Amino acid sequence: MKEYKLENSANYMLLEIPAQSENESFVRVVVAAFAARLDPTLEEINELKTAVSEAVTNGILHAYDYGKGVIRIFVSVDNQHLSVEVHDFGKGIADIARAREPLYTEKPELERSGMGFTIMENFMDDLLVESKPGQGTVVKMLKIFGKTAEINH
Repeated sequence: MKEYKLENSANYMLLEIPAQSENESFVRVVVAAFAARLDPTLEEINELKTAVSEAVTNGILHAYDYGKGVIRIFVSVDNQHLSVEVHDFGKGIADIARAREPLYTEKPELERSGMGFTIMENFMDDLLVESKPGQGTVVKMLKIFGKTAEINH
């Protein structure tokens, strides 16, 4: 099991689920509930839920091709910063740059838009994707809450 660096985290949670489509909505709700302590706006919470949903769905659809597998979600809070890491231990991504291109998809037969990483990038303040073929992928995202309030004051 991956060791998480917790010394800088005021609070954290770790969730592990089977890579099954029906678990995606559960993860959205759990991460949103964990983020509630940051007093998010409705827009912030919807952006977070959508980005997390995209990351988890990518793991379910692409890492395991609907086969058996595990998705591990690590979320930590430090001040108004929420970090989310979504790990899979599947086939990995051979070309991360290409996978992050808008409209690119390895599964056009599913009629998906190929916008997952683009959505994550637009809704979060930072996005990092690390992957090793045959070993899996980790999507690291950062959301800073309260920026709108800072700008308006």
